[in-house]
Amino acid sequence: MKELFSKEKWSYFGYTLTHPMDGFYWIRHKEYGSVPIAILMVILFSVSFSLNRLYASFVVNETDPRSVNSITELAGVIILFMLICIGNWSITCLMDGEGRFKDIIIAVGYGISPATVGFTLATLISKVIADNEQAFYSLIIAVCVAYAVILILMGIMQVHNYTLGKTLITLFLTFIAVFIIIFLALLLFNLVGQVITFFKSIYLELIFR
Repeated sequence: MKELFSKEKWSYFGYTLTHPMDGFYWIRHKEYGSVPIAILMVILFSVSFSLNRLYASFVVNETDPRSVNSITELAGVIILFMLICIGNWSITCLMDGEGRFKDIIIAVGYGISPATVGFTLATLISKVIADNEQAFYSLIIAVCVAYAVILILMGIMQVHNYTLGKTLITLFLTFIAVFIIIFLALLLFNLVGQVITFFKSIYLELIFR
């Protein structure tokens, strides 16, 4: 585990954010990436998002803090992250993608980190801006989220050795795969619930006879 969080891994993480094309290429071909760091970035994104909703100034934030459940949001972010990775892996396996599942996790995890910086910085900025300066707050979030989207796009493109057009197609199909996975999971939970209810009713009938 120490090697996965080594100084070299962190150094290459920073290099990837500033040189994404080279960075993601070597993550795929030289094992320079780290899955634990990628997952940590996803967790930090969820924390920064929740803190923004909780502590951003009332000038820019209309969210009721009592409606924010950080644990639920963290679970939702991690589940969505895993669904996107699984969906992309399943689609790219059918479309000659070269990236492994771990490469996809690293590409998405590393790519989302600018959004973490954006939400954190915006939360701090919101404490000192006036009502007519909300545009600065929105601009910070928009720029950082846009950069995160670009990084994820470039990461997926590099780890699978795709063209930009093919990357966009696979990302579109990835979201379709995510919806299918969610639909099948809900269907399975509903079926399991019905089976449990059926056996429970049989059990109760036997008990009270």
